[in-house]
Amino acid sequence: MAAHRKPKQRPYTGSAARTAATLALAGAATAAALPGSAHAEPTLTTAQVKAEVDRLYREAEVATEQYNGAKVKAAATARSIDAMRDEAARRTERLNTSREALGSYAAAQYRAGGLDPSLQLALSSDPDQYLQRASYVERAASGRADELRAVRRQVADVAQLRSEAAGQLAELTARQADLQKHKATVRAKLSEARPLLARLSPAQRTAYDASEDGGRGDGHADRSAPRGSAQAPNARAAAAVAFAYGALGKPYVWGATGPSSFDCSGLTQAAWRSAGVSLPRTTYTQINAGQRVGRSELAPGDLVFFYSGVSHVGLYIGNGRMIHAPRPGAPVRIAPIDEMPFAGATRVA
Repeated sequence: MAAHRKPKQRPYTGSAARTAATLALAGAATAAALPGSAHAEPTLTTAQVKAEVDRLYREAEVATEQYNGAKVKAAATARSIDAMRDEAARRTERLNTSREALGSYAAAQYRAGGLDPSLQLALSSDPDQYLQRASYVERAASGRADELRAVRRQVADVAQLRSEAAGQLAELTARQADLQKHKATVRAKLSEARPLLARLSPAQRTAYDASEDGGRGDGHADRSAPRGSAQAPNARAAAAVAFAYGALGKPYVWGATGPSSFDCSGLTQAAWRSAGVSLPRTTYTQINAGQRVGRSELAPGDLVFFYSGVSHVGLYIGNGRMIHAPRPGAPVRIAPIDEMPFAGATRVA
């Protein structure tokens, strides 16, 4: 029987070669689309990267403000617990003193044998003296009863304080859990943003940074911006604005309140603190820290808020501009207030 031989393959040429190449590319594309097959990351435009990174940064900023709020509440709860423990210690000391006094009285009665009053009268050689003493003992016994009632009240008060402190401790534990949750959210959002930015070429990154800086591309250039074009309404507002100018170029760090770095509400809080005014820590509490004003009424020193969740704040400096801490990687800078969705404004002083 004749042996079967495999026909010799001849290389494709001309149109046959082009057809084979087309089929090969189509097959590769199909394979790339199949689940589990290797494929390249989709190419995104600068605008697409910016939109996605901006979304992540906004979500991180929301979590940052929640972190700031939880941190303030946790600190307040910790102070309350300390105060309760101090008060419980003081009341316990007074309680122990009262208990010792009652103990001494009880021991004296025991040593005296606790004689029946009629027997004491029978044994007394001086009935008049006994009657005087009996009157004193009766008054003393009444006083001891008052002391006993006071001790009981003190015991109840100390127990109540300790119970409240235990409740506060449970609340503190919950606050600390919130802190960790919000911290994890911030870090996750920032971690998602970093590889997206890394996919940009140097030229694209420059364009992205320029779009985040009102088109200037240099957040530090605003240090020399004129400051006298809009007059602050009072000395405190002027001091807050001056502080904000002095912070230009300092880095954004989430959760920071200065002096070397800031997040958005940390900057406004620090600016007004320099003017002697204590602002609350978060954007959603700062918006209620003064008198609401309309956009057409803005004056230097006013707080301007953005996004529907009031998650970003800046310090208005006049002429439609503000100084704010924008996001990680972007230093404190001057920006137009119309670059973000306006949510409201507050006049602090």
